[in-house]
Amino acid sequence: MSLKCGIVGLPNVGKSTLFNCLSNAKAQSANFPFCTIEPNIGVISVPDPRLEKLEALANPQRVMPTTMEIVDIAGLVKGASKGEGLGNQFLANIRETDAIIHVLRCFDDGNIIHVDGSVNPIRDKEIIDIELQLKDLDTIEKRIASLSRNLKSGDKDVLKENEVALRIKDGLEQGKSARALEFDEKEEEIVKKFQLITSKPVMYLCNVDEASVKTGNKYVDQVREAVKDENAEVLVIGAKIEADITELETYEERQMFLEELGLEEPGVNRLIISAYSLLDLQTYFTVGVKEVRAWTITKGMTAPQAAGVIHTDFEKGFIRAEVMKYNDFTTLGSEAAVKEAGKFKVEGKEYVVEDGDIMHFRFNV
Repeated sequence: MSLKCGIVGLPNVGKSTLFNCLSNAKAQSANFPFCTIEPNIGVISVPDPRLEKLEALANPQRVMPTTMEIVDIAGLVKGASKGEGLGNQFLANIRETDAIIHVLRCFDDGNIIHVDGSVNPIRDKEIIDIELQLKDLDTIEKRIASLSRNLKSGDKDVLKENEVALRIKDGLEQGKSARALEFDEKEEEIVKKFQLITSKPVMYLCNVDEASVKTGNKYVDQVREAVKDENAEVLVIGAKIEADITELETYEERQMFLEELGLEEPGVNRLIISAYSLLDLQTYFTVGVKEVRAWTITKGMTAPQAAGVIHTDFEKGFIRAEVMKYNDFTTLGSEAAVKEAGKFKVEGKEYVVEDGDIMHFRFNV
C-alpha cells in the first residue's frame, strides 16, 4: 500500500528542511519563497522496535520495515486557489495525498524572512485553510451544477449526493473545512467521491527553536487552542535540530545529542509514527528464516484483504490464515512454543487483522 502524506505550509516555515530530515532526499532549502517547485517525494521507513525483537528471534537473512511516502509541496500563498504563485499546481499536488502535515512557524528568527513580515502561526494557518476551502468550494459548486441536471429524475442517490454537497458548500462558506462537518457512514462514502482537500485528515506540526523543543512556547499554546475542536494532533518539533541530528554519523552520537536536549528520540520518529496513525494504518508481520517483514494495512482489514497486500493472488485464492500474537511469539520465543501453549490460531475469511499479528497465509490459485 503506497500512501502519501503531504507537507504543506507557507513559504519559509521549514517544510523542506523537515522533508530532508525525514527522507534524506536533499530537497533544495533556501531562504526565499518558491524554493520547491516540483513536489519532492521521499519514501521513508516507519520506525518499529518490534522488528528488532523479531529479528533477534528469527535470525532472518533480511529485515524489511514498512514504508510511506512523504511529499514536500511548495509553499502556498494568498490567492493560491485562484492560481496565485504556483497555486493551481500546488493544490493539485495536495489533492493527490492521503493526509496533510501542516507545518507552522513557531519560532522567532530575524535572519529568516516571513512572507507576511511577522511570526503569527494562527494567521498562517488561516491563510492556508482559506485557500484550501476556496478550492474545495469551487470543486463542490461544479459538482452541484452537474448534479442539478439530474435532480428532476428523482433518483434517490442523486438527491442524497446533492444534499451532502449542499451541506458541504454551506460549511465551506462559513469557513469550516469538510473534515469538521459531521456525516454518517453512508454520507462519508459520498464525501470521499468528491475528493475534497479539506476532508483529508490533518496534523499540525509546530516548528520551534531549540529552547522550545521540549516544552513548547507561546506560539504552540496558541495553535493548540486554535485547533482544539478539530480532532487534529499537534506535534512540536525543531526542524533545525532534526537537521543537526541527521548530520551525526553514529547512533551513539545521535543519542548523546538527544540526551543533552532532554529528548528520548528524534522528533521525526514521532512524526512518522503519528503520520502512520493519521492515515488509519496498522502493521502485521511475516516471519521466516529468509525475511522478517512489516506490512501496512488499513485498520479493519480482514485476513484476505491483508493477504492481498502481499499479492493479489493471495486474496483471490485465500484459504486460511495462521496467526500468532506478537506478544505471545516474543514471550514464548518460537512458533513451536506458541503452538504448545495453545495460542496458535487458524482464522478464516471473516477474521479482522489486529496490529502486530504475525501471519502466514494458505492460498490456492
